[in-house]
Amino acid sequence: MTSTPPSAEKWSDAEEEIMQATYQALLSYGYADLSMARIADELDKSKAATYYYYDSKDDLLVALLDYTIDRFERSIDTEFGDDPKADLDHLVEKLLPLREDEKPHRIFTVLVVLRAQAVSNDAFREQFTRLDEKIAATIRDIIQRGVDDGVFRDVDTTRVAEHVFATIAGTRYGRATTDRDVVAETRVSLAAYVDSELVRR
Repeated sequence: MTSTPPSAEKWSDAEEEIMQATYQALLSYGYADLSMARIADELDKSKAATYYYYDSKDDLLVALLDYTIDRFERSIDTEFGDDPKADLDHLVEKLLPLREDEKPHRIFTVLVVLRAQAVSNDAFREQFTRLDEKIAATIRDIIQRGVDDGVFRDVDTTRVAEHVFATIAGTRYGRATTDRDVVAETRVSLAAYVDSELVRR
């Protein structure tokens, strides 16, 4: 079973350039000090050219979040085989890599910056809800396959999936916003949880 990545044709070349410039400006100046002029400076084009595609900074940032979520989903899209336990282990490895490569790290850093705005921005909240629900549903579907195949015990798949997802999300956001990096310890703990909670003896 293979998940379907977002279409690469969703974004034009010009929009890709604007998104990359917005990434850099956001990481350089932060959310509060971000402006269309600074984005245009990163893009090396006039501010008017940026307004051709987006009416305001808020519109651009909503598009940036959509773009970033597309990239994040693509980074964790993976092929699943016939072994639900191996598939679950593989997904955890993708979501909690021991070493964060530069491109995924940059994507996740932008997600962290924008997620804070979802407290008061309904458009951002809707996007993050979609992302979280997709990840949780992917975990839940793997667990359900394991239950159906007799590999996992008959558990409340939603409860177990939400526990796994919350553990992964908390660890990722801790890594992104503090100097604590407990990914290795979390992966060991999750493996023990899966073994005791799910694996049929």
